[in-house]
Parts: sequence; structure tokens; C-alpha cells
Amino acid sequence: MKKKYFIFLLSISLFACRSKNIVTMSVIEPAPVTMPASIKTIGVINRSIATDESKKMDEADKILSLEGKNLDKEGAEKCVKALLYELQKNTRFTQVKFLDNVFLKNSGLGVLPAPLSWDAVEKICTENKIDCLYSLELYDTDSKVNYSVVPVTLKGPLGVDIPAVEHVASITTHIKVGWRIYDAINKNILDEFPGSASITSAGRGINPMVALQAVMGRKEAVLDRSNSIGESYGQSILPYQTRVSRDYYVRGTDNFKIARRKAQTGNWNEAGELWKKETTHAKRKVAGRAHYNMAIISEINGDIDGAIQWAEKAYENYKNKLALRYINILKYRKSQNRLLNQQQETQ
Repeated sequence: MKKKYFIFLLSISLFACRSKNIVTMSVIEPAPVTMPASIKTIGVINRSIATDESKKMDEADKILSLEGKNLDKEGAEKCVKALLYELQKNTRFTQVKFLDNVFLKNSGLGVLPAPLSWDAVEKICTENKIDCLYSLELYDTDSKVNYSVVPVTLKGPLGVDIPAVEHVASITTHIKVGWRIYDAINKNILDEFPGSASITSAGRGINPMVALQAVMGRKEAVLDRSNSIGESYGQSILPYQTRVSRDYYVRGTDNFKIARRKAQTGNWNEAGELWKKETTHAKRKVAGRAHYNMAIISEINGDIDGAIQWAEKAYENYKNKLALRYINILKYRKSQNRLLNQQQETQ
């Protein structure tokens, strides 16, 4: 049975855009990172520790940016542990381990370092009997404080308004990470991913100490986000679901109006039957819309080739401009499905 890679969680927009409505559907995208079938064992390293040469600069940066003690170190460890856990859940690998015998450092300047040499990669992989090396190449946090005092009015014990000032503090912490995946078998960098995230905490009160309570919980929030970053990257070798939206025509003839109501109740095949009747309509505009809608119903049913054929007729024979853009979308979906098939064959 032919596999279908569309999960149709369909929802209709509550409003019409003139002659069109919107249908949304959930589709499965191929994994962002393709892992060769030859890779069975994986090692994970933390290369984000600063070198001795940059240690003084790094410590100064911690003071200036109000970073917590060991925040970079603990955040990097959270990233690595979460990544390790996600990879270990993947049954395609026979072994996934953290290489605690590998000590590599970077510049500590908050930028992604140059890739490891293949001699270094080969040495690490040979000594640890692994096929592939995941490396956290960069982990850096930078925090900025905004502090202000604003006038407020407080109610006194007798209901009298009392002028006062309120202290407002907010701390925004930026997290920068960088990953690389080294395929030791084929000597290929499978992925190089720089990413970032921001966390803002705030506090306010009639005295500075209350306002600065914004600092409390910041470290925990940073570590939680670091855990999520590691999880997400560990899942980058897996297909994922995303939602897409499509316009379809709801006006032109009575059949279009009836088909609209059927689509709203989920009877897409019956709506398709009505659209198909209008593909031979005497008015070219109506026929073009019907051809376009037939492309939509074909995609909903997982027939991408059929959808492309209907969309091409809508544009080539009836000059439906919306169809031209849709053709490119469908061709991209077809290429994505082809890649998804290839990835599944390696599992």
C-alpha cells in the first residue's frame, strides 16, 4: 500500500477572503539532518569550554553581563545531557555515549569556532570506537539589565492618594549555541547549526530589592531552555509535523457554494465531486477555479502528482494565477516526500 505522508488535521478559517477560504493541514517534513545508514555508533562531546588564554576575558564578561556563577558551564551540560538522552532513545543506533575522556576547548569569544580537523575527528572516533561525533561547539550567555523608576500613586490607610515611586527591573539573557555533527566514516560535516534564544524576567516594587527579585529564577529558566535546546537538536534527525495553509475557491456557481459547506463539515470528497463537475464549465474563469480546487482535493488525498497536473491545467489552459504559485509549492512538497522516503529507507 502506498504510504501517505499527509496527516489531515483540517480546519477551515472562520472568515472568507472574498472568493476564497483557507484550509490548513498537517504535513510531515523530512528530518532537517539526514543521517547516513552506515552510522550506528555516536559519541557526544562538549567543546564549548573556554581556553586558558581567553579565561580572563571570559570571567570579565561574566561580571559585566551579570551572569550567574558557572551558568555557561551548567547550561552547556544541560544541552549535552538532553541531546544525549534524545539520541539514546533512537533505536537505529547501537550505542550513544558521552565522551568524558575528550577535553577540547574553544576561544571563548562567543563565536562558532573553526571545525575540528579530520585528523582530530578520526583520532577521537577510532579511540572510542564510534562512527559519528556530535559536538557542542559553542555555548555562551550574555545578560543585560534594564532598570527604571516610575512615579505611581498608592492608596493610604485612610484612602488618601500618596505619591510614590516604583522600581522596575528586567533582565534579558541571550543564549548562543553552536552544534556540529562529524561523520567520521565519510569525512563529512553532516550539519553545522548556530542557534540562539532569549529569556526575559522582570520584577517591580516600591523598593529596589523587590524589583531585583527578577534575578531570582533566572538561572533555572536558562537551564530549562538549555535543556530544550539539546532536546530539539537531538530530534533534528527525525521527521517532524508542521501545518500548512492553502487557499481554495468558494464562489463561482451554486456548486461552489454547496462544496464550500461540505468542506466546512469535512466532506472533502463530496466537495471534490462538485468541483469536478465545474471543470467543464462554459466560463473559463469558473473552469479554471474548478481545476485549481481539484488540485487542492488531490493534495488533501495525498496525490501530489495529480495535484500538480490539475494545477498545471488551471494555469496553462485557464490562466489561473494562483495556480502558478501552487505548482511550485506542490513540486517542493514532492521533493520533500522523496527525501522523506530516502531517509526512511536508512532506518
